[in-house]
Amino acid sequence: MAQALWGGAPPVSVAEVVARKQQLWSEFSGKLIAVDSAEIRPRVSGTIEKIHFKEGQWVEKNAPLFTIDPKPYLAALQATEAKATFAEAEFARARSLIKDKAIPKREYDSRRNDVETARAELTKAKLDHDYTLIKAPIAGRVSRAELTVGNLVDAGGNVPLLTTIVSNRPIYADFDIDEATYIKYLKSAANDQNKLKNIPVNLWLSDETGKPYSGKVQSFDNHLNLSSSTLRVRAIFDNKNGELIPGLFARVQIGSIDKDDVILINDHAINTDQSIKFVWVVGEDNKVSYRPVKLGGSADGLRIITEGLKVGEKIVINGTQRVMMPNQAITPKIVPMENPAP
Repeated sequence: MAQALWGGAPPVSVAEVVARKQQLWSEFSGKLIAVDSAEIRPRVSGTIEKIHFKEGQWVEKNAPLFTIDPKPYLAALQATEAKATFAEAEFARARSLIKDKAIPKREYDSRRNDVETARAELTKAKLDHDYTLIKAPIAGRVSRAELTVGNLVDAGGNVPLLTTIVSNRPIYADFDIDEATYIKYLKSAANDQNKLKNIPVNLWLSDETGKPYSGKVQSFDNHLNLSSSTLRVRAIFDNKNGELIPGLFARVQIGSIDKDDVILINDHAINTDQSIKFVWVVGEDNKVSYRPVKLGGSADGLRIITEGLKVGEKIVINGTQRVMMPNQAITPKIVPMENPAP
């Protein structure tokens, strides 16, 4: 019927298969991981007097988080300072007397020991007083306060969790690649660690399809997981606006180290025969032949063909529905592969 309508040779758009150097991308599933994280716990006992942050706030390193009532520790510090001052004075007196052998060596040693003990106690008292102001050990986003003002906290083996901080600027994405992919990267880099650490990585959150977050490979793990034959890869992303948070799942694409020559065709040329993808190849006599192909990723709006076509071959782009069978004659209209007219 179609051949009768177009006089036996239906008009179709035909384009020449092209090859270009492209950076190839492989896609994997990943998970976002904090670069740093910290659990905040008290180091001295006392009553929480003040909370210095709001839930979800970004805090810088050494920013105040909690104040534990410092008054008992201030009193202990002052008493220890007085004790240390007295011990220093007694030791200075003993030092002047020992020169003239006015006191026994045993008493001199006792005064020296008193000074060293007082200094140690003073150091501990200063630390205890400092620990009443709990500061952020890292910069990051702080969680909620697990205990509020007025609660009594203890220091020791079962100290309570006060809050947590996670640093997500930058942030890691961990994902697993198969053994063959890792070997391919290793060969491309010629075992150059600098090349392996500068491999580009794109990331989308699980429901995103737009512009990706751009990063690079931070490291490859030092061993292969024998049960899955995969290797863990860690990529790093700046995440300056803090949108990416630890725990989220992501879609990750890792780019090739060097650009490779790849076969590219328009998606319009691809047909499906059950589970087989194929194209119609146009011969010198303007007759078509059936050609199964294997598809790769996309590049510059075209589809990468990993197997089945060679550069220079001509394929049907538009009008594939007019081609009914192999060896059918067509009337070709040559069009560009990138943007064929309808």
